[in-house]
Amino acid sequence: MYNTKDYKLLNADDFSTVFNFRKRLNSQHLFLHHSPNFFDHHRLGFVIGKKTEKRAVRRNYMRRSIREVLKALLPLKFSSDIVIRVHKSFYRNDFNQIKSELESLIVRLIK
Repeated sequence: MYNTKDYKLLNADDFSTVFNFRKRLNSQHLFLHHSPNFFDHHRLGFVIGKKTEKRAVRRNYMRRSIREVLKALLPLKFSSDIVIRVHKSFYRNDFNQIKSELESLIVRLIK
């Protein structure tokens, strides 16, 4: 269900809209940019630069792990565009810390 294109930010205009809205939450490893949308569901986008992590395998792991945590946390009818920007690299041994950071960010976002 979450792998369909309906739940992803696909082009630069979508990302620019979220960044220009200028609402951001942050934690130790992540920035969460968000803006409202006109759909009946949320859409996700990820920004993980090569400066943050050189290895593509690790960047892809970060995307997969964040998407998996958000799948459990976000309500389906939450209509917002969300861009997760990683500013500090993490890997498997940091998963529990990332999960708790995402939980706190989502609680702050839904309020």
